[in-house]
Amino acid sequence: MKIAQSEFARRRQRLLEKLPAGSVALVCAAHLKTRNRDAEYSFRQDSDFYYLTGFNEPDALLLLIPGRVEGEFVLFCPPRDPQMEIWTGYRAGPEGCVRDFGADQAFSLTELEQTVPSLLDGASRLYYALGSDEALDGRVRGWLNEIRGRARQGAQAPEELVLLDNLLHELRLFKSEAEQEVMRRAAEISAEAHCRAMRAANPGMHEYQLEAEITGYCMQQGARFQAYSPIVGAGANACILHYIENSAQMQDGDLVLIDAGCELDNYASDITRTFPVNGRFSDEQKALYQLVLDTQEACIAAMKPGVPWNKIHDLSVECLTDGLIKLGLLVGERDALIEEGAYRRFYMHRIGHWLGMDVHDVGQYKLKSEWRPLEPGMVMTVEPGLYIAPDDDSVEPRWRGIGIRIEDDVLVTPAGCEVLTSAVPKTVAAIEELMARR
Repeated sequence: MKIAQSEFARRRQRLLEKLPAGSVALVCAAHLKTRNRDAEYSFRQDSDFYYLTGFNEPDALLLLIPGRVEGEFVLFCPPRDPQMEIWTGYRAGPEGCVRDFGADQAFSLTELEQTVPSLLDGASRLYYALGSDEALDGRVRGWLNEIRGRARQGAQAPEELVLLDNLLHELRLFKSEAEQEVMRRAAEISAEAHCRAMRAANPGMHEYQLEAEITGYCMQQGARFQAYSPIVGAGANACILHYIENSAQMQDGDLVLIDAGCELDNYASDITRTFPVNGRFSDEQKALYQLVLDTQEACIAAMKPGVPWNKIHDLSVECLTDGLIKLGLLVGERDALIEEGAYRRFYMHRIGHWLGMDVHDVGQYKLKSEWRPLEPGMVMTVEPGLYIAPDDDSVEPRWRGIGIRIEDDVLVTPAGCEVLTSAVPKTVAAIEELMARR
């Protein structure tokens, strides 16, 4: 499943409409990165660049120039080189950028230094991601200095450098129907992968074997890459929020926390489930798990347009604190415990984050210093958790070393919300029933 070129064209048009007259927007593609010696990491395109172009080659450069007679969409790309393409694969070249990606004009990167200054000459404002790419910053300074050096010939360099992030990232925050469909499919693939991991789990296995169940299934479905490094933490490893070693042997009686999601056409999914390796929750595990699940369900039920983003987090804190008091893990009055932050010993992260082309997606959480209200088209994760450190002497030994997180991807709709990842069981009964089928 891929986004159509017509969708990328609509996105460019929406951004062009927000750019003032006399401005230029510049967006740079990602670069190939060395893993070790002469081996490279798999290429992953810059999200902003891909959002506007759908073009998946390294080192390219996009310029959007509102009102330009010769064309508003200009793309610089790697040149065609038949000899290199034998080794590294086909390149679109300038002709392919025009034919297949809708560029009004396209140039080889070999023409970059000669052509870009002429495209910037006369513009009053340059929008780009200042500070995100040192090499690009240096090139921009060089182009501007070249234009300034021709001032006596009438050349005029942009007088303002403006971050493009605010304009572009606000567009990315709201997912179109096409984006929602890709994210639903990514969620479906990841959901089934989690189910397969649950069915595969047994004491004595290693964490990496469950990681293989997840990643292998996703690849079979066409999602070659994960949106982030999978977390598979058994026992006390589940208390490490970003544990990615995934090397320990799982023991009878352990819970295992899996936080993993595939990426499809550069759109992320992000799911966490926690379940017993042997298929049955202990009493303590069940009590903490049910508290996290009740909290998550309350937070999802509260999601609808107009609700401030932080209200969902505040609700999670209230629910978890109430439950911790009932279990005897916190002692005192709820509001006072929240005020002093007592819950942070067990719940130290926020309720979630925006989700989209980046797993921690772009978009402001506050507008004019106020938490922004949820709006249709936003996608966020809802992921409360409890983590009782294995060395926490302030709690009874029976609670120690239990880490639980439950995470779903939730789309805000005009009527409320849609849970994209609902296909993964998360009630105690449903998990135990699924695992009993092993």
